[in-house]
Amino acid sequence: MAGGVKRFAVFGDPIAHSLSPRIHAAFSKQTNIPLSYEAIHSPSATFEDQLAKFDGAGANITLPLKSLVVPICAELSDFARRIGAVNTLSRRLDDHWRGDNTDGPGLIQDLVERHGVNLYGRRVLMLGAGGAARAAAFALLETDIDSLVITNRTPERAAELADALADPERVMTDTFADFRNEHAFDIVIDATSAGHTGGRHKLPKHLIAPTTVCYHLSYGTAAQHFVAFAREAGAKREGDKMLR
Repeated sequence: MAGGVKRFAVFGDPIAHSLSPRIHAAFSKQTNIPLSYEAIHSPSATFEDQLAKFDGAGANITLPLKSLVVPICAELSDFARRIGAVNTLSRRLDDHWRGDNTDGPGLIQDLVERHGVNLYGRRVLMLGAGGAARAAAFALLETDIDSLVITNRTPERAAELADALADPERVMTDTFADFRNEHAFDIVIDATSAGHTGGRHKLPKHLIAPTTVCYHLSYGTAAQHFVAFAREAGAKREGDKMLR
């Protein structure tokens, strides 16, 4: 960190889509705070070694590394510890990492303040059961939603997340095949990585009504397929602005 310029980065796989370097460059210019910020492609197999060699003051962690980084942290925030996923690292004075997770609170703030969504009594469908889904699910259950249904291409992972949430009165799991008699949800959140690999959802369209809020936890290209699907299904409200 020569010359007083603090170094930061975002680690992930894939990572080329990330807007974080551009955002932080703009922040540095606007605030006159000298910093550097880079995107580091880091497959799961090499992540721990890459992070060990990184001499920066802090880092962001994106998929699929949010759970892998947890045991590397010497300290965890209460929320990160509860959900078992980290998206933000800050270097402590003893050179070890402190892990935090801003995904969940960020989602709630964006839904309520920017999109004007009233969460009280809402039925929510969560697609995915990875690190991003965990953060979103825990944060949603801290609000007054009525229920949360989790579906994942691997049903066992959805069941594991439901067990971790420990709220059987409001949380349940389901598969697309079992949704045929289900009514439209108030909110549908895509927390999967399908958009990064060009995958398409097989979500039944009758689960989305014109009033359904459809929200992707990623942005840009990664969210395009889901946003297009939501519009095709008749949704009039969608969002894709959470930064990953």
